[in-house]
Amino acid sequence: MEKLTEQQITDALRTLPGWNYSDGSIKKVFKTQNFPATMGFVTAIGGFCQRHNHHPDYIHMKFREIEVSFSTHTAAGVTKNDIDIAADIEKIPL
Repeated sequence: MEKLTEQQITDALRTLPGWNYSDGSIKKVFKTQNFPATMGFVTAIGGFCQRHNHHPDYIHMKFREIEVSFSTHTAAGVTKNDIDIAADIEKIPL
């Protein structure tokens, strides 16, 4: 998959509130109501990742907060696949 330009990433992120581009990855911090909601959200992210066969750079989980980061290592940057999975994660109810 081809690496997107910074302009393409910026344009794509306009439709994904809260996502930002830094250090070659797209990232977002999600807030939850409580620890069970946090665990459920992380599990749902894992399901989307398996379906896409594309996994995050990291998932940083706290009591009521999750930060997730995506890039495509084989492309050395962000690809359409990263944008697509971010869009799917946005559909997960908090």
